[in-house]
Amino acid sequence: MNVPLIVLVGPMGSGKSTVGELLAQRLGVPYRDTDADIVAAQGREISDIFVDEGEPYFRELEREAVQDAVAEHRGVLALGGGAILDDSTRKLLTGLPVVYLSLDVEEAVRRVGLNQARPLLAVNPRRQWRELMDARRPLYTEVARAVVATDDRTPEEVAQAVLDALKLEKQA
Repeated sequence: MNVPLIVLVGPMGSGKSTVGELLAQRLGVPYRDTDADIVAAQGREISDIFVDEGEPYFRELEREAVQDAVAEHRGVLALGGGAILDDSTRKLLTGLPVVYLSLDVEEAVRRVGLNQARPLLAVNPRRQWRELMDARRPLYTEVARAVVATDDRTPEEVAQAVLDALKLEKQA
């Protein structure tokens, strides 16, 4: 099947970019991140798109970026944290080797501080992160072939757990 080898989903701070790059290296395939695609195409940061154009505009860009990446990319693909909110994106991911990288709020706080340029976490970040996760967790689980907890694990350990979950062998 002509699809990405691995698709990573999960919340901000779950390690999609770091683990995705490690997996791509281990498997000898390219890495792609749909958030980076959007930033490159728009010439501005995602937080600026949210502020200037609003979330609905960003979500449309994200939906298109995911469609393009799934159609074109054959390596490791990381999706933005909210990409799974779109029904058509979830349908597109059906049957693909999707891995949900999970983490709890305390780990998210430790990793990203929840104080960076995260437009959906501008006020009361811990509560908002929990609310986002309550809404998104079922959607991540719905699209995932495997769930890999990232709490208290190094990126290398998470990458190996992803390979094990998908029964993929790392390259020499």
